[in-house]
Amino acid sequence: MIWKYMAGWQVALILALALQGVQAEPTALELIRKGDPYVGIQSRDKVVQIRSEKSIGSLTPNIWYVVYYDPDATFKSVEVKFGAGEKLDVSHPWRILEMANSDHTPLDPKKLELDSNKAIRIATSQPLLENLKLTATQLWLEHGDLGPQWKVKLWAAKLHQPQDDADIGVVVLSATDGTILSTDLHPGSVD
Repeated sequence: MIWKYMAGWQVALILALALQGVQAEPTALELIRKGDPYVGIQSRDKVVQIRSEKSIGSLTPNIWYVVYYDPDATFKSVEVKFGAGEKLDVSHPWRILEMANSDHTPLDPKKLELDSNKAIRIATSQPLLENLKLTATQLWLEHGDLGPQWKVKLWAAKLHQPQDDADIGVVVLSATDGTILSTDLHPGSVD
């Protein structure tokens, strides 16, 4: 009889740990707060850009770069690199091209309503992608002509070599309300 209780307790513990692991991966906007302690007080919450590396093994990237505005730095930015939600590095990147326009200024935090997980969900639900096996994403939160925007790059498994993937295009979304601003999808790339 005691074994039944122990087995049930162990299953509950395993499920709790599994759920904790799922919840432990922060979204891009959650990383802003996680990065604040690693930048100067003048840079906290003043995000210029967030970008990821191409995801591996799932549609959710786990390597992210959060770029903050830093008025004291040469190129007005400080970058915090995260891996699986943990700080990996802090640097002052060369952002020469961004200095020529407003891309070096902070994004309006009031307009950042759409997080990375929802941007992925909207981008991957496009009708053109319905019959494809999507394998990876890469995201950028950046300045756009109509305000902050998410750019979601997508990959899908190739038809004849499913172990390989093909770049199938980009979906650009408003970071304010999730409306699709543009798409450049080419599902035929999987042939």
